[in-house]
Amino acid sequence: MSHKQIQKMVGLAIFTAVVIVLQLLGSFIKVGSFSISLVLIPIVVGAAVYGAGAGAFLGGVFGVVVTIACINGSDWGGNLLFTQSPALTILICMVKGIAAGAAAGWVYRLLAGKNAYLAVAVSALAAPVVNTGLFCLGMRFFFYDTLVAWAAGQSLVYYVFIGLIGVNFLLETLINLVCSPIILRILNAVKRVEK
Repeated sequence: MSHKQIQKMVGLAIFTAVVIVLQLLGSFIKVGSFSISLVLIPIVVGAAVYGAGAGAFLGGVFGVVVTIACINGSDWGGNLLFTQSPALTILICMVKGIAAGAAAGWVYRLLAGKNAYLAVAVSALAAPVVNTGLFCLGMRFFFYDTLVAWAAGQSLVYYVFIGLIGVNFLLETLINLVCSPIILRILNAVKRVEK
């Protein structure tokens, strides 16, 4: 293995550990029945440093931790979905995490040559948009009856955007955007170390 490959492997191992720890800590911060995903920040950083493939890998790690929470009941809403359809719940958890990490990496690479801060901010925005968007699509297409039951007579659109994802999504997005300058500093530090 080359020195660069070893650095990437070690870097991904560190980001993997951070993703696991932050997701476990984030599981204690709930808005409604769903946890806030604090892990999107290290996923964005990992995707920016090592590319979309690394972002997809870190998003997959996030998906595995969320899946475990759905299985063991520490994520109440996810556990309810898992008892209804284990395969579809796992599919949603994995696809949304992997896609969020890959999207962050692609967006960063697309914009990095134009403006580093813009690249970080937009990739930090892309991760929660993709993560939450795919969750909503999965709920709509695979768990529609559950979604209607959770809405309990409210307008489904109102429930999804205000009750289910509203505050959660806004907090995740705000955390990512506020942390964008920090993400940029981390990226610059990592790039200096790798040279």
